[in-house]
Amino acid sequence: MTFDIRANHGHVPVLRDRVTDLLAPAVRELGERAVIVDGTLGAGGHTEHFLRSFPDAHVIGVDRDPVALGNARQRLAPFGDRFVGVQTRFDGIGDAITEDEGAIMDLAREYGVAGALFDLGVSSMQLDQLDRGFAYRVDAPLDMRMDPTTGITAADVLNTYGHGDLARILKTYGDERFAGKIASAVLREREKEPFTTSERLVELLYATIPAATRRTGGHPAKRTFQALRVEVNAELEALENVLPIITGLLTVGGRAVFMSYQSLEDRIVKNAFTDLTKSTTPPGLPVDLPGTAPKFRTVTRGAEKATDAEIDDNPRAAPVRVRAIEKISAQDEG
Repeated sequence: MTFDIRANHGHVPVLRDRVTDLLAPAVRELGERAVIVDGTLGAGGHTEHFLRSFPDAHVIGVDRDPVALGNARQRLAPFGDRFVGVQTRFDGIGDAITEDEGAIMDLAREYGVAGALFDLGVSSMQLDQLDRGFAYRVDAPLDMRMDPTTGITAADVLNTYGHGDLARILKTYGDERFAGKIASAVLREREKEPFTTSERLVELLYATIPAATRRTGGHPAKRTFQALRVEVNAELEALENVLPIITGLLTVGGRAVFMSYQSLEDRIVKNAFTDLTKSTTPPGLPVDLPGTAPKFRTVTRGAEKATDAEIDDNPRAAPVRVRAIEKISAQDEG
């Protein structure tokens, strides 16, 4: 599979300047020793900006999609040995830093990670690859795997899951009001013929979701396609896994930034940050006991949103919620 990376070079990554500012303190302080993890490399737009903004820093770019990774490596080749790409799900970053060889991995092991970015959800590059099945506006195979070489497809989910599991993922991952009704329709239709392409699923959704609801809230397939993508790629599981991994890898002063596009993602990040930034001293004591003070602080006040100007520049920024956390003491202090 090929993809014209030039099409994405003019695309401004979501909140590029803001996330760069959020990561800046420890990256600038460490200079040539600074390592940034771009946990969702995609087309490489954020990483390219980091490498230009911090001319001494290094970046580890992570993507499970071999096409995306290959194209990003080509795009970032001018930066030479300041960039290394790793093909893995982003919660594999801990193993990569622990086990992989190379100068950048050595820096990360010795000095810790100065900054990390996770721009969650599906990338614009994947949406543009119409044969991947992420987009509901064109007919394509119901795949939706970010790594197309492994795992179940969206068609597998539709053709094999029981009514209860289908309804659960549609409701939980897509916030779909008509989850049960859609699940019943899917089971009826797959008895006639298995699902293979997106057009038939979209037609089913138009026929199942009431007309009054279809007239508001965007495309009627949006929620179902989101739910299937999250299920196929185990996105929430990967997010839950990576939060303790990346915060454990941060150097003191290092920051991790998470950009969420749906409420479930943001809730997972918010809850993890709440746990990381609270004291474990028993309630009622006037001061923190040794070893119980929080080792992290939140950098953003709640979840930051894109400005109107940023949304005009890149409409994909409209739903984004940005949260950042900073390590303020070493894990073994206290």
